Amino acid sequence: MNIFQKIIQCIVLTIISVSTLQAVEITTNEVFSEVKIIQNKIHLIHKFFNVNHIHLEESSKKLETNAVLKPRNTWQKTYEIMIKINILRNNNNLPIIEPVNMDPVLNLNSALVYEQTQRILTELNIFMLRLGIVNQNNFVSKKYKNKTTLDVFKALNSVSYSLDELNKEGLSSSHVFGEMMRVYNDTTKIMQHLNINDHTIPTKRYEKIQSSDTYNRAVRILNKIKQIQHSLGIESVDFYGFEKDILTSSDVFGMVEMIIVELQPIKASLGLTHYITPASTQYQDKRPIDVDQMMGWVLRKLISIENKITEKDEIAK
Repeated sequence: MNIFQKIIQCIVLTIISVSTLQAVEITTNEVFSEVKIIQNKIHLIHKFFNVNHIHLEESSKKLETNAVLKPRNTWQKTYEIMIKINILRNNNNLPIIEPVNMDPVLNLNSALVYEQTQRILTELNIFMLRLGIVNQNNFVSKKYKNKTTLDVFKALNSVSYSLDELNKEGLSSSHVFGEMMRVYNDTTKIMQHLNINDHTIPTKRYEKIQSSDTYNRAVRILNKIKQIQHSLGIESVDFYGFEKDILTSSDVFGMVEMIIVELQPIKASLGLTHYITPASTQYQDKRPIDVDQMMGWVLRKLISIENKITEKDEIAK
């Protein structure tokens, strides 16, 4: 074999190797199928603890929205579920496991959400093993058609509320504050990256603040993030239909998770592709007033970020 033939052989082998390393495409239908298995396993845990379990499809907590969500939103809902699994572990004297986080990306795909469903299933299997819960049902993935990202999100939302039933509580203002500190860290890092002199200070505290007020403040933050995304050419999400008549700290927590995930494509767009949002720290005795003050501070940071990006756009023109 001469040198020319060897070169050709190497090229062919390289092409074959690259083609075999291509990631397998995972559809939204497959992700939905795995979420249904998660629901069934949690139902078994309900039965073990004799907890009265109402399927979300029949409950008043069903999410009524037709919002066009993205896989990144469903990914963040899985993160919320992992936090609630940790509460379940803690309630049963098991050590908590830090939820998996990831690098910021511009476009998160369904395969990454599928990965999270497998982590959730693993954690549930471990929990059931540790407590001696016998899995008498061999759950098999069913095939679904025409499932959307919103269908997956709603099914995950069902899982989240089911865990609240198991834990006999939702997420507190202390949990929300911990997640807001993650938002604070992200916005601070973005300001540093953009060379913005941070002169922002915490906002005034209002004693009569309730969860409904912090929820509305979270919506304002999401709207500001949406404006920044627009300036950077990032496709945004409208979170309409998420509001309810009675809002709790758990609802606020869910919106804060959407704040975190909507910041990720901004970080990716600005080149912060390896700055992973720091893990949450546990806080005690936080109230809506503490959450509201931190939200007000973050909003001020986002306004500074928007002004800097807009200023850059004007100079570029």
